[in-house]
Amino acid sequence: MSGTPSSRPTSATRLSLSHITAQNETNLLGTVHGGVIMTLVDSVAGVVAARHSGGPAVTASMDEMTFLVPVRVGDVVHFSGQVNWTGRSSMEVGVRITADRWDSVGPQVHVASAYLVFVAVDAEGKPREVPQVVPETHEERRRLREAEIRRSHRLAKRAAIIASRNEAAAEVNTAPAAYEGAGD
Repeated sequence: MSGTPSSRPTSATRLSLSHITAQNETNLLGTVHGGVIMTLVDSVAGVVAARHSGGPAVTASMDEMTFLVPVRVGDVVHFSGQVNWTGRSSMEVGVRITADRWDSVGPQVHVASAYLVFVAVDAEGKPREVPQVVPETHEERRRLREAEIRRSHRLAKRAAIIASRNEAAAEVNTAPAAYEGAGD
């Protein structure tokens, strides 16, 4: 894309979304299904990634997401997303989830945080280059450093899994043939 800048500040594509939870989104305990929250997280992160990259982007992974407190029917849930890190064609988007309790006036509660990796794709679905994110504040620089740590952990985990699978395949290929029947 010739019209895509080589870099873009974090603030340029930040996004916030608020959602009032409804009865049809709950489980038997009256709390909102985690999958509902995860769907909204993926939607917010997808818009941030598409805005930052200047076109389509697909979810490649979601890091662990721990729910700190339940979300209840009627709570107003807020999703705030931004690009934390960029590679050649991939980017990490962080989403912070908070909630206002419907039945009280008080501070928002932190519900969860999630980190997703998106890959920008062209019309054929092939990876395409993304603008480099430019952190502008101390907080954004901290997020960039932490995103680099998460990336190194993802790459190390992937390498360990591939090595384990290669080792298992080698064991199968070098094992003696199984004895197939009695009386042969």
